[in-house]
Amino acid sequence: MKPSAFLIIQLLCFNFLTAQNVGIGTTSPDNSAKVDISSITQGFLPPRMTFARRNAIQNPATGLIIWCTDCDELQVYNGTIWKNMSGTAASGVVGFPVVKICDQVWMVKNLDVRTYANGDPIPQVADPAVWANLTIGAWCWYNNDSATYATTYGKLYNWHTVKDPRGLAPHGWHVPNDSDWITLTNCLGGESIAGGKMKSIVGWDAPNAGATNSSGFAGLPGGGRDANGMFYLIGIFGFWWSSTADSMPIARLRGLQNYNAVTQPSFADRGFGSSVRCVRD
Repeated sequence: MKPSAFLIIQLLCFNFLTAQNVGIGTTSPDNSAKVDISSITQGFLPPRMTFARRNAIQNPATGLIIWCTDCDELQVYNGTIWKNMSGTAASGVVGFPVVKICDQVWMVKNLDVRTYANGDPIPQVADPAVWANLTIGAWCWYNNDSATYATTYGKLYNWHTVKDPRGLAPHGWHVPNDSDWITLTNCLGGESIAGGKMKSIVGWDAPNAGATNSSGFAGLPGGGRDANGMFYLIGIFGFWWSSTADSMPIARLRGLQNYNAVTQPSFADRGFGSSVRCVRD
């Protein structure tokens, strides 16, 4: 006769109350563990919940562990904030589409945030004369036209925003450095063909040479804003900042273009307005 569920619960409770430690799948639990689960065919399954439900937990205990379903990561509360298992701040991006390319996880859309990671606002600057003289972070819409461009292309940011110590990328993410871009490019077969695998099949001016989007990166030609505040090249070029600096006043970025399948490092004035893609920490 099989024991009832109630009896099993009673036995488990008795074991927890009377034993120094409890073994599940083992008759000799390790002395350092209160509960020792042993298996070569099954794993430990923590509570699974959305980001919103995680945040609704009242007074989470230090060490509390959950799987955040719409952050796609295991998270632990350290007594102050939630962190992922690599020790960095848990993802603050929820419901944002991502793609895994080789060993990297990239956002599939350009960044579209108005605040730094600490919550401080990033100034929106429309006036070209003001943009041209900036020495702090700022953002704008292409052609200052949110109705036409915001949903598709996200915001354009100058490089001062990228390197602001308050952090442009949401928690758990970072603006890619040159090494991150090189890893992505090599994974996709090298500079001469990687661009085609990164470009969206639609949304580019003809000829959109070599575009397959086989990587899932879904790169779009969001154009840019030069250091004098002028907009240009939408439909033809896509630019994404690198967090890697160069000699003043230059910083590095990556580009895709409609007329070939190439992606390669490029350079721009730090006042240039470029799209930003983030890669997971």
